[in-house]
Amino acid sequence: MKNNKTLQFILVGLALIVLPLILQGFGNAWVRIADMALLYILLALGLNIVVGYAGLLDLGYVAFFAVGAYLYGLLSSPHLIDTFPAIAAMFPDGMHMSLLLIVPLAALLAGVAGVLLGAPTLKLRGDYLAIVTLGFGEIIRVFMNNLDHPVNITNGPKGIDQIDSIHLFGLNFGKKLELFGFEIASVTLYFYLFLALVIGVVVISHRIENSRIGRAWMAIREDEIAAKAMGINTRNMKLLAFGMGASFGGISGSMFAGFQGFISPESFSLLESVMIVAMVVLGGIGHLPGVILGAVLLSALPEVLRYVAGPLQAMTDGRLDASILRQLLTALAMIIVMLVRPRGLWPTSEHGKSLQHVK
Repeated sequence: MKNNKTLQFILVGLALIVLPLILQGFGNAWVRIADMALLYILLALGLNIVVGYAGLLDLGYVAFFAVGAYLYGLLSSPHLIDTFPAIAAMFPDGMHMSLLLIVPLAALLAGVAGVLLGAPTLKLRGDYLAIVTLGFGEIIRVFMNNLDHPVNITNGPKGIDQIDSIHLFGLNFGKKLELFGFEIASVTLYFYLFLALVIGVVVISHRIENSRIGRAWMAIREDEIAAKAMGINTRNMKLLAFGMGASFGGISGSMFAGFQGFISPESFSLLESVMIVAMVVLGGIGHLPGVILGAVLLSALPEVLRYVAGPLQAMTDGRLDASILRQLLTALAMIIVMLVRPRGLWPTSEHGKSLQHVK
């Protein structure tokens, strides 16, 4: 059995290594779609800690994504230097912070924001918690949209551009790499970086799921009163779930800013939060393979439907907008799936069974 699992992991690993090289032959756009799918997997895995393990519905998760993205954008672009002469004097060669410094800072800042969100919502559950977290996500977006006066920090709706591409160990991910006469595109390099991060987060999530902390989260999810009666500090466990889930969102945001080279508040709308929640629910709440499947489907499906919406728009003489059609078809697909498989495409064992072996 172990040999079979090892063989499966090796085959999947080889397939993932070869995948971007194959997609590269069809155009960089397809590799870029795969890159964005990996970023959404990171976001979905982070939200799964809050929603899947601890059972706390968070509709403002995109706020932590924005925190990480803006931190990277501010520390890796000329915006602060152009705005504040004091910072320009401190960094005459420009602010080109190392990724090894920005990523821990993004995780820390987003984690603190997650704890600050969790602290006043400890006694809220269900719809009430969802409303508060939704409001928090919108507050962050509004702040990013309006912090351009009287002091220009985020550049408002115009966004931040000229963001440095990711540099790691002397490798510039913004430029193509020639290796043994074979050209590896920039988007392919980003794919391997994001894939390494996804693997790391999956390993961490799996270890947490089977740890005492993960069991405590599941106990809170099933019955918070019983968990408290068993001696679990539900307050600290909830705050830990919010903080840890938010930190993964911050890391994903920093990767997004380096990958795109431009960020603006429109990239962190309520629709993004809803999509991330939908990825977790569609794939299977609390089940890592299901969450990954849901993220891949919902991030790639709109791009695939682009080829369906175009002909439909032509058939109606342009009366139906292609972007609206893509959203409509995506929503219809989700409704059909949830009617056929209400627990998700790849659900975990029924809630409660995971706790039966706890001693």
